[in-house]
Amino acid sequence: MPSPAIHFQQLRKNYGKRPVLHGIDLQIGQGEFFGLVGMNGAGKTTLLKCLLDFCATDGGSIEIAGVSHRQTESRKPLAFLPERFMPPYYLNGRDFLKYMLKLQGLSYNEAIALDMLAALDLDAAALSRPVRAYSKGMTQKLGLASCFLADKAIYVLDEPMSGLDPKARALLKAQLTRQREAGRTLFFSSHALADVEEICDRMAILHQGELRYVGSPAGCREQFGAATLEQAYLTCIA
Repeated sequence: MPSPAIHFQQLRKNYGKRPVLHGIDLQIGQGEFFGLVGMNGAGKTTLLKCLLDFCATDGGSIEIAGVSHRQTESRKPLAFLPERFMPPYYLNGRDFLKYMLKLQGLSYNEAIALDMLAALDLDAAALSRPVRAYSKGMTQKLGLASCFLADKAIYVLDEPMSGLDPKARALLKAQLTRQREAGRTLFFSSHALADVEEICDRMAILHQGELRYVGSPAGCREQFGAATLEQAYLTCIA
């Protein structure tokens, strides 16, 4: 059996004396689309920071494709977009994409970049504009483009729909469908339960640092006797 794309085992994280994550056990399979939902302060971003080794953990382990997250090589198959994505203000869009690809030993191809921008509804003229002049939505699209151009096996996206208008959201979902067909893995956090239900094979509800539910969106509705995923979520955290 192949190793899970991502595997958390009894993960614990404290901020000072305050526990934030309580023994998280979670596996995300290769090729799976997995959504993480929870209130603000539930621990979603902390969980992603631990995964990426941005902060020290206080117990347990994390593996990415069978490699400890503490080893730099574990993140080679992974692309990440933070919730508050802010590219260096002094670069233009083209320079940013070139820089991100160069960091990964990849070459920049203008035609491929333009195709990706079109797929995400970002105007080609944005490549020549300084990113400090971008709107929130444009910035988000640039970040998503940089992830997909890297052509990784695993995408970790923190609130990927943030700042996107309805057209851009629909186009992003179409792009994610193409990634699914290519066998990629998606692990993303979201407050939009409708997106989770539409996109995900499985989901987890994280509340007060604990996993309250792990399974399919349909299974969540069934388990909590709810007509909608939103109602199921509210019952779960009550």
